[in-house]
Order: sequence, then structure tokens, then C-alpha cells
Amino acid sequence: MKIFALVVFLLMYVLMVAWPKYRPLWSLGAAALFLLAGLLPLDGLASVINWNVLMMIAGTMILVHAFIESQMPNLLADLLLEKSKNVLWVTILMSLFSGAISALIDNVATVLIVAPVGLAICRKLGRNPVPMILSISVSSNLQGAATLVGDTTSIMLGDYAGMNFMSFFWMEGRPGIFFAVELGALATVPVMMLLFRGDREPVRAGERAAVTDYLPTGMLLLMVAALIAASFLPEAPAILNGAICCVLALASLLLRVMRERSLSGAKDTLRHLDFETLGLLLGLFLVIGGLRQVGLIDDMAQGLVRFGGQDLFLLYTIIVWGSVLISAFVDNIPYVAAMLPVLRSVTATLGMEPYLLYFGLLSGATLGGNITPIGASANITAVGLLRREGHAVSFRDFMRIGVPYTLTAVLVGYLFLWLVWA
Repeated sequence: MKIFALVVFLLMYVLMVAWPKYRPLWSLGAAALFLLAGLLPLDGLASVINWNVLMMIAGTMILVHAFIESQMPNLLADLLLEKSKNVLWVTILMSLFSGAISALIDNVATVLIVAPVGLAICRKLGRNPVPMILSISVSSNLQGAATLVGDTTSIMLGDYAGMNFMSFFWMEGRPGIFFAVELGALATVPVMMLLFRGDREPVRAGERAAVTDYLPTGMLLLMVAALIAASFLPEAPAILNGAICCVLALASLLLRVMRERSLSGAKDTLRHLDFETLGLLLGLFLVIGGLRQVGLIDDMAQGLVRFGGQDLFLLYTIIVWGSVLISAFVDNIPYVAAMLPVLRSVTATLGMEPYLLYFGLLSGATLGGNITPIGASANITAVGLLRREGHAVSFRDFMRIGVPYTLTAVLVGYLFLWLVWA
């Protein structure tokens, strides 16, 4: 059964890389094969599925869609434009702004928020938008791992490791991964200044965008505050964070219906739920549960221990830079889902706390997607936006920006985490 499970798992990965458009079908199909083969008992399915993660993502998606519709992100971008002296600083500030937003909302949503503003600026100045939009996209990936709600992989790690919102900032008396990510992001500013050193054309800000509704912004801030407050509760229910996000999302929809006296707006928001990501995660939870059931997770852990031996620094280095390489070509969601139980088994075998390897995995897998245009959903989205504007992006064009960003940010985070958590 181990061989069958491994073949199905690898086939699922190959299909995801070859036809990424159908990733949810491949993961759900693999889960169905596991069920038919008896690798997953029907009476244990509910315990395998991570409901807290699914609820957090679904609730956040609803709040983010309303936030985008309200035009608040465009207003914030306009305020940044007013502070910019030339195109170089527009690119830098827009990239940092993109990163700051992505620390709280999904990276793809961040690109959809900020990239249109960047396109409008480049159109007004008659400039090629490719460098600015790619910089915005890459920066959105850089800070996705900064907080519990910044990226799907962060949510997965937080739930798996029993971490709360504040754990990403301060944990067990030490700085959390937030500081590693932010230091890496700041280190990319000199990289941008070097890459875009010729962009000195002055810019002038236009009329500020008008915010149509402040409620979504308030709801997002309330969600963050509630998650922080919940992190201080002892022995909180396993699905508390998911419940917070869903309750606030439902409250937001209900308030919209009451104000508009119509269901059309709420229906439109629900139609924008990313069911593909939710389906992908659902299938992955089942597949990983099947791998654990047949003992493959423990086998992978033992292999990693044998390769790295008792040398923690070697193990940490393998996890970080191996994750960067793998995530350059493979979506980080299934990779992180597969590796979390492996690292737990590895650290249990070595008799050590797993947090250094957990943080190394998250930073490497999140940032590694920036090396190629297919390594992260946000990059695929950005390249698609540029293609619709008539600008083709080659691997070389993307890697010219993605590689120096990635290597700089990963190296800074890698050193910081080792010095603080080793």
C-alpha cells in the first residue's frame, strides 16, 4: 500500500505542475483514489480535514473582496504616490505597500489590488509596466509569511503547530518569524534601488480615489484585533480562529443586505469565493492523512534524519534552501502540507523543538516561489495582467527581478532565524 500511496501522491504532484489550472481536481482525485483503496477510513474523514484552516480562508476571502470593492486600497496607493519623487520611488513604495497589505490578506488579492494602480501610473508616464508590476508581485510574496493570516501556508503552519496570531511576532521569549520576514523585505530596498536606478523620471499625483464604504476596512481591522485577542485565551477551541473569520464575514454580508435591501451584493461577494483553493486544500488534507495512515510520513522523516544526521545546522540549511528550490517550480501549498508532519517527526526523533525548522520551511517555501513566474499564484496573476495589457513576460524577464529579491530576503531571514532560534 505504501508504493501505491507514493505513486498516487507523486502523480498528483506531476499533474499539478503540468496542468496547474486543474489543481483542485488533481488533489480531490488523489483523495478519491485513497478512499477507494481503503487508505482512508470513512469514519475518520472528519478528523483528517482541517476545518479551522478552511474556515479562516473562506471568511478572510469574503472580507477581502469587500475591502477591494470599497476602493480603500486605491486611496492608500494614492497617498503613497503623493510621497514619491520619481518613478524609482514609486516602484519602491508601491512594492513595500504591496508587501504590507499581503501581510494581512491573500497575495493574489494583493496583486489584484495594487497592480492596476501600477499599470495606470505606467500608462500615464508612457513606461513599460513589466518591471513595476513584477516588483509589486514579488514583494507581495515576500511578506505573506509575516502573520498568521498573510498566506495560506501561514494559516496551515499556525494551526498545525498550535500557534496563534501573536506567535508570529513573539514566541517563547524570542522574536517570531515576522521579524525575519520584515528584515528580509527591508533588505530588498537596496536591490530595488540597484535594479531600477535609471528610473528617475519625476511623477505627479492625481486626484485621490474616493472610498465608497468604510465598513470592510473596519471589519478587517476587527478581524485582526479579534485574532490577537483570541491568541491570549487559554485552551481555546480548535476552530476558534476559523469561527472568528466566518462570523465576521457573515456579519459583513448581513449588514450589506440590510443597507442595500437586496441580496445581489452579497451574492456577488459569495461568487468571488476562491472555491478552487478551498477544494485544493480539502483534497490535500485527505491525501496527507492517507500518507500518514500508511506510514510514509514517518519514512520521509527517517530519511531526512539519516541525510542530515544529528547536525541541526545542516538540517535547517537543507529545509530552507531545499524549500526555495522546490517552491520555485511547485506550488508551496501541497509542499508545506506534506512537509509539516515530516518535520514534526524529524524533531521528535531528535528530541528537539520544531519551531526553527517550521520557520525555515515557511520562509523558504514562501519566498522560493519568487524565482520563477510559475512558482506562486500571485506571480501567475501578475503575468496574466501584463499579458492582457499586451506585455509578454519571459522567464528571463521575471528572474531578473525575482532571483535577487529572493536570494536577498531568504539569506537575511535564514541568518536571523538561526541566530535567534538555534
